[in-house]
Amino acid sequence: MRRASVFVAIACVSGVVFAGCGGSGGHRLLVGAVEDAAKWGDAPGKMALAKDAGFGAIVLSAVWTPPATAPTPDVLAGLENAARAAKAVGIEPIVAVYCFGRDAPLSPQTRQEFADFSVAVLKAVPEFRTIELGNEPNSTLFWQPQFGPNGSDAAATAYFQLLAESYDAVKSWDSGITVVGGSLTARGADDPEASRKSHSPTTFIADLGAAWQASGRKSPPFDVFSIHPYPEYSSIGPALAHPRTTSLGIADYDKLETLLTEAFGAPQPVAYGEFGEDTIVPADEAHAYAGTEPPTTHAVTPSAQGDDYNVAIHLAACQPLVRMLLFFHVSDETQLAALQTGLYWADDRPKPDRKSVATTAEAAQRGKLSCHA
Repeated sequence: MRRASVFVAIACVSGVVFAGCGGSGGHRLLVGAVEDAAKWGDAPGKMALAKDAGFGAIVLSAVWTPPATAPTPDVLAGLENAARAAKAVGIEPIVAVYCFGRDAPLSPQTRQEFADFSVAVLKAVPEFRTIELGNEPNSTLFWQPQFGPNGSDAAATAYFQLLAESYDAVKSWDSGITVVGGSLTARGADDPEASRKSHSPTTFIADLGAAWQASGRKSPPFDVFSIHPYPEYSSIGPALAHPRTTSLGIADYDKLETLLTEAFGAPQPVAYGEFGEDTIVPADEAHAYAGTEPPTTHAVTPSAQGDDYNVAIHLAACQPLVRMLLFFHVSDETQLAALQTGLYWADDRPKPDRKSVATTAEAAQRGKLSCHA
């Protein structure tokens, strides 16, 4: 699988045509990361790390819980400090407003509260010009219920209502704000009897499109559609396509384009809103971590991570509808049961692949990656 990933990257830059390469030259691709660390401490220092990793965007989270209609002052202070630090080094700050499953806004009142909260963030932090509305609504962790009593897709219908109302509220405040919708997980069971209920992105996109068509709206309530195309486990890499399943990865661009076109009547701009691979922690970095790495993670070496991150950037830069590719995170999480997907170890020392990925990311953002020789 590792050799296949490297082959795809070579193919994209050497004239070999394959699904996902796109045209003769890569378009400008915004490459960044999802990272909250700057909200909690040394914001300038954390953003300097992101800049040195070649990132041009940082997503910061603002979690909504009912009945809030605005973030608390301490949450706003963290967002303001991080966003300003990002802008100071030329990084675009993006805010993601979402809830956890138990708090899913299902009533008109709670949807209004969520929308008001989202607008309040934008009013308070004018550095944010892009907002993500919702996170992984096709998983029970972030949206409940997933299914109706008859087994129907309750989550897609309810999420569409939230997305539409929040989109309208955001655009009423400032029509120039870019709204990102979807942010779907890459896989799901589509089984109402499963212990952990979820929908595949294939099913969810179709059902979201059906909700849009039934709404009578002229256009979908988002400017960019996001998916989180993590591989099944870290050693797989981004070059594996899923032509016979309902999953979606970066290599499934053609399938994603078809799904979005069928659902919304035309191709839609795309963001790969989260992507990452866990790396093995070496002995000289073990002091910065705690716990145990789950064996199911199949963590890879930093060199393999770098190869695959470079492949992911090349693929995305050569897929015409893709606007953003965001890694998760800048620096590793300290708990080994969590994610060691950053380009820095948990103590913020750079991994060996940091420079390689930074070079590719910077080239992608300038539109300098070639898809054909």
